[in-house]
Amino acid sequence: MSRSKQSYRELMTREFALWAVVALASKAPVAMAPLALVFLSRGAHGGYTLGATLASAYVLGEVVGAPLLGARLARSRMRPQLALGLLGGALSFGALPLARDAPPVVLVGLAFLAGAAPAACPGGVRSLLTRLVEEPLVPRALSAEATLTQLTWAAAPALVVLLALQVHPGAPLALGAVLAAVAGLLVLRLPEPPARGDGGTAKVRMTRTLWAGWPVYLTSAAAMAMLATAELVLPALLEDRDLPVGWSGPLLAAFALASALGAFCYGLRAWPGSVAAQSLVFLTLTAGCVTLIAFLPGLPGVALGLILAGVFQSGVMVTRNLSLRERLPEEAHAAAYSVMYAVQGVGYSLTATLSAVALEAASPAAAILGGVAVTVLITAASAVAESRSTPAARPTAPDRRASV
Repeated sequence: MSRSKQSYRELMTREFALWAVVALASKAPVAMAPLALVFLSRGAHGGYTLGATLASAYVLGEVVGAPLLGARLARSRMRPQLALGLLGGALSFGALPLARDAPPVVLVGLAFLAGAAPAACPGGVRSLLTRLVEEPLVPRALSAEATLTQLTWAAAPALVVLLALQVHPGAPLALGAVLAAVAGLLVLRLPEPPARGDGGTAKVRMTRTLWAGWPVYLTSAAAMAMLATAELVLPALLEDRDLPVGWSGPLLAAFALASALGAFCYGLRAWPGSVAAQSLVFLTLTAGCVTLIAFLPGLPGVALGLILAGVFQSGVMVTRNLSLRERLPEEAHAAAYSVMYAVQGVGYSLTATLSAVALEAASPAAAILGGVAVTVLITAASAVAESRSTPAARPTAPDRRASV
């Protein structure tokens, strides 16, 4: 069946509905965590400085845990490992509000564990999704996943602020603990069809196989770095233009909603060219839209640039996942998604540091343009490497290139 004759309706099965609940319950704590940690410390000793430290420790936990735990997913059944990771994350999330007045080192350790324990789940849950659907439906399934992700990220900040200010500073983390626990229990009920590969990837071969995807990881990090530049410099840009800084929240929410719409639209039809070529086109368009933010005047100009960037950024997300599937055998997908997740975290963290330095030396508009320039250079280098490198051996499968 060609993809052009398919619709999202074909995804609406009982298994997909259960997967969607698991994905939502596991993604929401991740989307809420950094801001929730800031609000947890807001009225306590250490204040915003401690909150920023806890958020950094959480992200570091994700960066460390994703590749280490993700590599284990290929060696045995994923569901029990994902459940343990989510339950470990739930315990850490739940312990943070209870230990609010504990020494900072205890809170930092709990934040690190909250990030590390479930860090392999984004890759594992995505890999389970691609096994639940037929091969021609995978692009649409990944588009649906990206849509769900962006909707979650759009709603999370408002939910954190509401709970932290109206209920209790630790309420967002308590909700995250409940959701992670629910996801950990429900993931055991998901079917786990075996990989279509040989399933016998050895440790040495797995390491070599994962390295074969490095051009895709690098491009993904470059895309995340450009996104981070726009997000982190946005408040300073608004202030520099004498616009209310309070518009940062609604603008970023609009960006996330635009990304959800873009991901949904990507899955509606077949697109010409290979997924690697599509990814480069979407990334170039995203860079152009982020550049517009630095030049278009007034609040409408900033909003237009961000919304258009969000629409095309979602295409980058979906096509990068598809590119990784094409380059690596199926038994390595879950681990590769986890490695890509970690690399994206590194790209975001490094960009946060560079953006702070750039704002000290130049205007916010110049900082945005510098971030775009670096992203384009990295993307060009990774695109050349991707075109010259040889994909890792994978089982023979129907050619998807014409249907993507």
